[in-house]
Amino acid sequence: MLGFLKNPVVVTAEINMNLVALTVMGLISRLWGLSYPQAVVFDEVYYGQFVSLYMKRIFFVDDSGPPFGHMLLALGGYLGGFDGNFLWNRIGAEYSANVPVQSLRLLPALAGALCVPLAYQILVELQFSHCAALGAALLILLENSLITQSRFMLLESILIFFILLAVLSYLKFYNLQRHSFFSGSWWFWLLLTGVACSCAVGVKYMGLFTYILLLAIAGLHFWQMIGDQNLSNVSLICHFLARGLALIIIPVAMYLSFFYVHLTLLYRSGPHDQIMTSAFQASLEGGLARITQGQPLEVAYGSQITLRNVLGKPMQCWLHSHTNTYPIRYENGRGSSHQQQVTCYPFKDVNNWWIVKDPGMQQLVVSNPPRPVRHGHIVQLVHGITTRYLNTHDVAAPLSPHSQEVSCYIDYNISMPAQNLWRVEIVNRESDTDVWKTILSEVRFVHVNTSAVLKLSGASLPEWGYRQLEVVGEKLSKGYHQSMVWNVEEHRYGKSQEQKEREVELHSPTQMDISKNLSFMAKFTELQAQIHLLGNVVTWASANVAAVVYMCLSLWYLIRRRRRIYDIPEGKWQRWVSAGGICVGGWAVNYLPFFVMEKTLFLYHYLPALTFQILLIPIVLQHLSDHLCSSLLLKSMFSALTVAWFSSVYLVYCTFSPVTYGKPSLSVAELKQLRWKDSWNILIRKQ
Repeated sequence: MLGFLKNPVVVTAEINMNLVALTVMGLISRLWGLSYPQAVVFDEVYYGQFVSLYMKRIFFVDDSGPPFGHMLLALGGYLGGFDGNFLWNRIGAEYSANVPVQSLRLLPALAGALCVPLAYQILVELQFSHCAALGAALLILLENSLITQSRFMLLESILIFFILLAVLSYLKFYNLQRHSFFSGSWWFWLLLTGVACSCAVGVKYMGLFTYILLLAIAGLHFWQMIGDQNLSNVSLICHFLARGLALIIIPVAMYLSFFYVHLTLLYRSGPHDQIMTSAFQASLEGGLARITQGQPLEVAYGSQITLRNVLGKPMQCWLHSHTNTYPIRYENGRGSSHQQQVTCYPFKDVNNWWIVKDPGMQQLVVSNPPRPVRHGHIVQLVHGITTRYLNTHDVAAPLSPHSQEVSCYIDYNISMPAQNLWRVEIVNRESDTDVWKTILSEVRFVHVNTSAVLKLSGASLPEWGYRQLEVVGEKLSKGYHQSMVWNVEEHRYGKSQEQKEREVELHSPTQMDISKNLSFMAKFTELQAQIHLLGNVVTWASANVAAVVYMCLSLWYLIRRRRRIYDIPEGKWQRWVSAGGICVGGWAVNYLPFFVMEKTLFLYHYLPALTFQILLIPIVLQHLSDHLCSSLLLKSMFSALTVAWFSSVYLVYCTFSPVTYGKPSLSVAELKQLRWKDSWNILIRKQ
């Protein structure tokens, strides 16, 4: 019974020493001297601010990309014990003792290091030789620009890591598809493809390009499967559902989860939340939440309210009036109503308060019980301080002559009757009986007499209007543009019928915590050291040449195949095409879209495209050696040229390593010698 104990338990494992060596070299190249320089380098001044805000749990908005990459950088700070107290105000600022520089730079460096073995494995999965795979990995290893970008608190190395991981995972999945589909390994690599794609997009929107490329390749491969008569309809449906789950549903769910974690971590109010909606601001600890806490939820007749325009452009502002009137005549000679000005004011002010009045009653206080205002009700809006009524009429607006002027009505005893009835339309209502709610309801005010809609034009009034923003009555009100939509931000139930008492009430601060009413989905939908970034010129030039050679050879082969002349075996042709789909396709989708983008571009924007081009170099070299060098002599000469070329890559890497790592220090003369072209911008710090 215990016979199995007679022999030892033996576990055997295959270790690819190429992978081990490449990983070690990658780690050394990216981690060596990581804490140098002890100063803010380039965009660390930008990302460091976000790390500090994460450490302090303060909400922020970064229009440049999703939050996953920022959270990874913040994770490095958290692991290093960073308290967030550092003023990221300029490039070159010396880091203080409380900043764990090495920890903050660690994750980008690890991601950059792991790109080296990933490159090796990608070429192996594309079924090229281990020699070609080793060449691709070494080119990534010795690429100065990739080293520089991965050694600082920046996101490009993390982005490239997830892009390469997604490509490798899909290739492994596809190769398993041929003989062991629906196995554990098959599911692992398919799911990892979706996860890596989601992470790439979560780091930077640029990751979307590679994600779309892999979706297109997966779609093409599935289209080919449809033609396989050996697969049943049920099997095809299962394959389709598996790919939909792994490549669409899971990435979307993960992408949403990044924002969920981001919003969960950043629960405190800060300077960035001012551009968000009132509902969003009220969900944060501090800031608007302190003002709105305890407010009534339902707007009633007699409510005192401030109305914030939902658009928030060109800046956030509130419906406002003051005692000044429109000029009798404007600079162009056109006349006005000379009524009291109504504007949109970008600061909180007592003149932003309005009273919701029932047109059929005179009282300006809330009754007991309150009578809530619902969608479709007719109201009057009385300016709290001046007690004049919001009005619009068939008089041209001061800066938008095709729209109506909006004013607060003054009775001049002339033939200009008051037109101050407004219909409340709740844009985001669930039914036609919805109650108008504080912060949560987005409403339009439709003028009863003229059907004009109260709208922020966005134009800035002249000096007579104190440069405040123009509010107009829009006659042609098609749709629900945000400039026509308003929400109640501050709200109290009016208690004082007398004007003097009411003014005291309006000047006092307001106190219904509604943060719980705003769901995650609602939030989501809003939502110089001597270091130089220089690429390895031999690698960059070779990558361009490889892309041109690949496309020319592919065109030549296609023309020949059209004539039924097959220069290479079918299996190798398919391998050649697959490699091009990944490498040339990856270069194209990460490079060409920038031609239609109106944004400032930096060298690092090209690095994902460059990475795919670098992978193409050994593919083209192996193809030339295998298929165009017909004799042993030619193969020997080609190998010698390849060795010489790679030696030049290494030489250039060594030459520029001082400005890649910042060590050793170079003299002014030595720096000038590295300026091989006049177009190169090498900054020389004056001593």
